[in-house]
Amino acid sequence: MKTYLSGVALSAMLAATAAMATGTAIAEPVKIGMIVTLSGPPAALGKQSRDGFQLALDKLGGKLGGQETQFIVEDDELKPDVAISRAKSLVEREQVDVVVGTIFSNMLAAIFKPVVTSDTFLISPNAGPSTFAGKNCNPFFFSTSYQNNQNFELLGKYAEEQGFKNVFMMAPNYQAGKDSITGFKSNYTGAIADEIYTPLGHKDFSAEIAKMSAAKPDALFTFMPGGMGVRFVKQFRAAGLADQMAFLSAFTVDETTLPAQKDDAIGFFGAGNWAPNLDTPGNAEFVAAFEAKYGYVPGTYAMQAYDTAMLLDSAIAKVGGNMSDKDALRAAIRAAEFTSLRGDFKFNNNHYPVQDFYLLKVAKRADGKFQTEIEKKVFDDQGDSFASECKMTW
Repeated sequence: MKTYLSGVALSAMLAATAAMATGTAIAEPVKIGMIVTLSGPPAALGKQSRDGFQLALDKLGGKLGGQETQFIVEDDELKPDVAISRAKSLVEREQVDVVVGTIFSNMLAAIFKPVVTSDTFLISPNAGPSTFAGKNCNPFFFSTSYQNNQNFELLGKYAEEQGFKNVFMMAPNYQAGKDSITGFKSNYTGAIADEIYTPLGHKDFSAEIAKMSAAKPDALFTFMPGGMGVRFVKQFRAAGLADQMAFLSAFTVDETTLPAQKDDAIGFFGAGNWAPNLDTPGNAEFVAAFEAKYGYVPGTYAMQAYDTAMLLDSAIAKVGGNMSDKDALRAAIRAAEFTSLRGDFKFNNNHYPVQDFYLLKVAKRADGKFQTEIEKKVFDDQGDSFASECKMTW
């Protein structure tokens, strides 16, 4: 188990010791627990989330809503049983006020019940499965990212607009992978050359690439996050398929995979709610500060975690640091009175965001680093398609 205590947490502990010695009463610090994947190739995604949240804490002087804050990070190891154990530890032993997590949708499914049934707020800075967006929405759950389908719905619309007649589809066999295919199909009416689901963590794509080559589609649509994306893009480019079909993806070519993919990913399309070059208040400063502190280009994982911290800062300030009044805190989170790095942001009735979405394209910067960049806005103030099934009312 990997547990990280911020410098603020250490300061709070020292302050508590001093208070005990002098008999001075001090307020309990706000406790935030984060569960992300920090083991194996997917660790790059979890690291972005951890670092993005920590950067926000640094900017806020180690406080959320003006309250001393303890930040505890746990590694789910991309194993459901481990994720459940970590979640229970945060809720029962650490008694955190909020759990922030996860990266992968199957990990969110694992920790969801242990967290929300304890009346602890759960905020996802990345995973956005359809599972909790519709009829299973919950008053203790919020997403600061998206509903998984939305990025893929954008790509389906783009494929439709481009007049692609035949698309080859490939995704990993878990909830987010299934959501990706469903999302793409919702806006694409052309033919499907093939629809393949690979194991999560798949490494050798030679068989799938052979099928793509034989099918001769107009475009490939794929969702291959983390290490899967690194391996697939390299094998795809080496096979010469980049010159034969359009490459459409989400989370396959992004700031977590580009440092390894490098030139192999240039020109490939992605989709998202943000990019490092997005022209919004505070975004350029965020990117510069992040790179200065951590030495790598932030992706949406980092941005969304940063936004999560800023959202909590606004909500905790609004309730005056009273974390025990759950109804007031929920209302303060719903209000979302913070400036998101992505620009437009508000919560829908299902606690998933209403926001803009963009077609992205991989580029090489003048300094030799790689990033995704805004190609064009496709959706404006878009809510997800499952919100109508959620019965929560405000």
